[in-house]
Amino acid sequence: MNYQELYQQKLTTAEEAVKVVKSGDWVDYTWCGNHPIALDKALAARKDELFDVKVRGGVTMWMPEICKAEDAGDHFTWNSWHCSGVDRKIIGKGMGYFGPMRYSELPRFYREHLEPVDVAMLQTTPMDEHGNFNFGLNASHLSDILARAKCIIVEVNENLPWVYGLTGTEINIKDVDMVVEGENPPVAQLGGGGAPTEVDIAVANLVVPEIPDGACLQLGIGGMPNTIGAMIAESDLQDLSVHTEMYVDAFVDMAEAGKITGRRKKLDKGRQVFAFAAGTQKLYDYVNRNPEVMAAPVDYTNDVHVISQIDNFISINNAIDMDLFGQVNAESAGTRHISGTGGQLDFAMGAYLSKGGKSFICMSSTMTDKQGNLKSRIVPTLTTGAIATDPRSCVHYIVTEYGKVNLKGLSTWERAEAIIGIAHPNFRDELIAEAEKMHIWRRSNKR
Repeated sequence: MNYQELYQQKLTTAEEAVKVVKSGDWVDYTWCGNHPIALDKALAARKDELFDVKVRGGVTMWMPEICKAEDAGDHFTWNSWHCSGVDRKIIGKGMGYFGPMRYSELPRFYREHLEPVDVAMLQTTPMDEHGNFNFGLNASHLSDILARAKCIIVEVNENLPWVYGLTGTEINIKDVDMVVEGENPPVAQLGGGGAPTEVDIAVANLVVPEIPDGACLQLGIGGMPNTIGAMIAESDLQDLSVHTEMYVDAFVDMAEAGKITGRRKKLDKGRQVFAFAAGTQKLYDYVNRNPEVMAAPVDYTNDVHVISQIDNFISINNAIDMDLFGQVNAESAGTRHISGTGGQLDFAMGAYLSKGGKSFICMSSTMTDKQGNLKSRIVPTLTTGAIATDPRSCVHYIVTEYGKVNLKGLSTWERAEAIIGIAHPNFRDELIAEAEKMHIWRRSNKR
């Protein structure tokens, strides 16, 4: 097969390619850094002739052109599988919605539960000599989207890194309907945040000593996981490995410090495995054609049964708040949606099932509201509309700057006592009073 000849036959402009989109269609922008740019701009230009076009995406790193116009919601509806700050703005505009899911199940949604995708459009690397386009930073659920798509349009970006994968990381020119050569913009970057706070450092100091040599790491995104990663990079830990949902800069820092070897890993030995990656240019340069990293579909990376096979699995994630029963909310502020379930529950369950494994949910004990009032993140019960990301039965360690507690095996009164013990001191008496009202506080409990 002459791949270059086939490529030229399918090469077109963004403006021509998006003419395939019709009113009422389901269009998929895929995921995170693979969202299209030139195709999105061309589709936005057709706004006035289209109605009820439903677009899926997730972990959106820049504002799509189709969402920018004042009346964009009259023509397009945005559907996000996991919300970033950009997705929250789209939802706030009244034209966006969230799709609840456990991230590990998302590929199956496309295979079994969703109607076929009318048009899928995504950024890829340039085609190689074998006719393959690499998805770059994401395996996730992309191959499952494309398997159900009636029309596939790839937008080539020469700046995307080529990332080796387990499976589901490439598509061949013979399976593509149209090719658009994009404007080759730089890959969108996700900053590592500012300097760690005193709370971040205090939490990291409680978690890092729990990590043994040879552990396998999963880190969520945010200041606390980043701080923990930086502390690991400067520690004496050895022979760590990686099996994670999202690959972030902290892993690069640890690898370059010689902490990550993967020698003791039972599965994918020597490989740092992830479903998708986002970070700075340092990360993109590191993963480019690097045989030490491996992208894999999310129904592999986040499969509880896969995670549980890896000894000493350490899962570290964030939370927004939690209650005295041990329910953890990591995705909403009341009814205001913030992020999503993602893989937090998958990894909390998988880590605990791992031999020697531990799951840590980390958070600051308080937050300051817009009026400058100090509020406890540990509350009697989750507030109205808040989502229980992790049910009380699945939570292992909870960590704040005031300590860490293991909730496994504790009854309701023991949990209340343990959780109040890591709350901010200013709120402990109030929490005890609420625990008494809910009959989860014994007279003999500590005060």
